Order: sequence, then structure tokens, then C-alpha cells
Amino acid sequence: MIEVHELSKRYGETVAVDALTFQVKPGHVTGFLGPNGAGKSTTMRAVLGLDAPTSGEALVNGMRYADIRHPMHQVGALLDAGAAHGGRSALNHLRCLALTNGIGSDRVAAVLEEVGLAGVARKPVGAFSLGMRQRLGIAAALLGDPGVLLFDEPVNGLDPDGIRWIRELMRRLAGEGRTVLLSSHLMSEMALTADHLVIIGRGRLIADTSVRALTDRYQRGVLVRSPRAAELTGLLERAGASVTAEPDGALSVKGMEVAAIGDLAARHGIPIHEATPRTASLEEAYMELTAGSLDYRAGVR
Repeated sequence: MIEVHELSKRYGETVAVDALTFQVKPGHVTGFLGPNGAGKSTTMRAVLGLDAPTSGEALVNGMRYADIRHPMHQVGALLDAGAAHGGRSALNHLRCLALTNGIGSDRVAAVLEEVGLAGVARKPVGAFSLGMRQRLGIAAALLGDPGVLLFDEPVNGLDPDGIRWIRELMRRLAGEGRTVLLSSHLMSEMALTADHLVIIGRGRLIADTSVRALTDRYQRGVLVRSPRAAELTGLLERAGASVTAEPDGALSVKGMEVAAIGDLAARHGIPIHEATPRTASLEEAYMELTAGSLDYRAGVR
């Protein structure tokens, strides 16, 4: 488990993280979301002992990262795909990491195969594309077969096949009972990958919730189709619903649930061809939730 308790981090007058508290539990992919400058990377660096908190603490399995004897066996992370030395081969890069934590060469070969780099293992990292560097970073994170994993924007530079592979990998790791914290700005991918969300803005917690609960919070009404739309509109409005006609003849109904719409139509013998609840997409819900936390907003002509 990852536990963040009242974590704060200041750089001079700048507050990067402000009394942040949340938990990341095993068995789920937890999406870590927030606008640019929200404090996501600083928080992940604090978990890994790369940034010392100004106050509060960040723990892995109840311990500070610096106190874990062989950390790669408990925690794996990809924060910067460019961290590997460009003059080393992928194989030697992973061998060096493995030696620091007592990991054998068989495991190095296994993770290179798992991430699809076995065929280029002896090539220098400097010749790798960004997508290949991301795969190498993921191999390093998996090297110690850890139960806790942190990934910061792991799909950067990957092609569609690579993005799908990352998605399946994250879900498989969580399905094995591991703790997975995933930071990304790609809402479409997060909607397909994450089970739970921790959303922050300006260093503070905004939401700690499931993906389903967040999107359900921003209901868009019910889409209704009926051959007697005009008659149904009158009934719905008299019952207190707000009804808007769509360009294709469908009705957008707010203020009444699907079951109530169906019951009302049935009592008056009006056929219903469709009644579909419309919730916000994850992107729409996220944008509404974080609208007041944006530090960088482009101008619109």
C-alpha cells in the first residue's frame, strides 16, 4: 500500500503539495490526475524518497522508502524515461540496477522479453526512440517483481499497439494483487485503465473516488426516443421534468430517472423506443471538477 499523510512540500514561497492525504490500495489501478503544476510528480517523488517532505510523510508498506533494505523488491517506478545513460545498452543498464538489489541475470532477460526489447537489448539506449525508452523504464520498474508500482505518463511516445499493451499490463498487475499508481493526462486511456481516481489541484486533494462514481456525479439527463415525442414532452413537463428536443427528433430529459419516464409513458400508452441515461465522460467530469484549479490556461480567440 502507498500511504500519504498530510504531505506538504514547499520550494521557497511556492507550495507544490499542500497537506495531501490519500491511500493507494492493492488490487486496483489508481489514476493520479490533476492539471499541470498540481503536484503529482512532486508527490510521487516524495513517495520514492527523491524529494524530502516539508511536513507530513509518504510511506510504502508502512515504511519510508529510504528505510527499505532492498527497495526494488517492494517498489518499482517509472518517473523519467530519459533516466538511463545513453551510452549503455539496455541490457547493461538493467544489469547494473539488478546488481544493486541482488537480482539475477535471468530476471533481467525475462523483463526485457516482457516489454518487447529482447531483440535490441545490446543496442545503446541513446539510439532508442521515446517509446523504446518508455519500455526500458517499465522493464526497470518490474525488475524486482515488486508489489507496489508507480508510473508517471508511461504511454508517452508509444504507438497505438504500445498504448494497448500498457493498458493491459497495468490491469494485469493490479489483477495480481499489486498496488498500481498511474499518472496520465490522457483521459480516454484513464477511463479504460483505472478503477479508482485520486485527483489533486494546486497541491490539494479534490477527489478520491471510483471512475464510475465520478462520471455518475455529472449526469447529462436521459435520451428518449418515441414516435409520439410531442405528446410525451407535454406529459414529462407537467410531471416536472425539463425536456429539450434534439435535432434528430430525440428528447433530452433532465430531472427524471429512466424508470419514472418509462412508467409515465406506459400509463398513457406511449411507446418508448429508447431511454438511455447519459453520464459525462471521464474527460468532461474531470474538466468540470478541476476548472477552478488550472494555473495554465490558454487564451481563446
